[in-house]
Amino acid sequence: MALTTASPERTPNWFARAWDSDIGHSFRTSPVTMLAAFVVLVIALAALFAPWIAPTDPFDPASLNLMDGKTPPLTPSAFTGNEFLLGTDDQGRDVFSAILYGARMSLLVGLASVAVSIGLGVGLGLLAGYRGGWLDSLIMRVADIQLTFPDILVAMLIFGVARGAVPVTAQESIAIPVLILSIGVSKWPQYARTVRGLTLVERGKDYVAAARVVGLPQATIMRRHILPNVIGPVLVIATLGLSLAIITEATLSFLGVGAPPTQPSLGTLIRIGQEYIASGEWWILFFPAITLLAIALSVNLLGDWLRDALNPRLRG
Repeated sequence: MALTTASPERTPNWFARAWDSDIGHSFRTSPVTMLAAFVVLVIALAALFAPWIAPTDPFDPASLNLMDGKTPPLTPSAFTGNEFLLGTDDQGRDVFSAILYGARMSLLVGLASVAVSIGLGVGLGLLAGYRGGWLDSLIMRVADIQLTFPDILVAMLIFGVARGAVPVTAQESIAIPVLILSIGVSKWPQYARTVRGLTLVERGKDYVAAARVVGLPQATIMRRHILPNVIGPVLVIATLGLSLAIITEATLSFLGVGAPPTQPSLGTLIRIGQEYIASGEWWILFFPAITLLAIALSVNLLGDWLRDALNPRLRG
């Protein structure tokens, strides 16, 4: 009688485990969330591969033809016969290509500024919540003072001071790093306050007391033990904060104090387009604006879903 050996079961990979988890089930049973994720993914990939997808480089003067200026979408130019998917602006730039490059800049600034906010806010929140005392009071009072001012004003102040501290010849080259820093610094208090409150709860638990007994340094306790237990709400705030950071960048660029003309974002394109809306060239403003709206709305929907998915009390 032949003996048969059972084949060993294959361990599911991380994607399969995530897909079968409670969060994965919540995601795949929410059509709105899946649509929002699809929109964000498509725009992000299109922006990432803009140099290969865009028909032209809209910011290369050699590729522009003024005779194509203000050509409506899917309409041959009256002078050259060239046709453009989303039309052209007054300089003959392809609006579709400009949107791809503009979304690239907006997403870059948004993601980088959120990273700055997380690094600063989480670090200060952990320190304030764990150490307590005068340091906690100092950090929280600074956060309270900053929260009394609108984020956009704080970002404009930091942006203006930083650019004013460097020579005029170098201002354009550092505009994007300064823009990222100004938006990131303007939004750290909400992260700090959330992490501080959670840290106050976690530091009194047994696992933290055990770590102290064995003589672990405070920095190690905060990094290895407390941080993993407070990071969930931070991810929710970061997702929602990404949308706010992109809108803040667009607002600054619309006001002329954000991305420079040589590195435009969606806000810059909207500022250019609004100058022509009254003369009938609606597409120059409409398509960048609808792209910004799609990004902000989709990211907000993902943030709302993540907040509910990570909170067991809100699960259906």
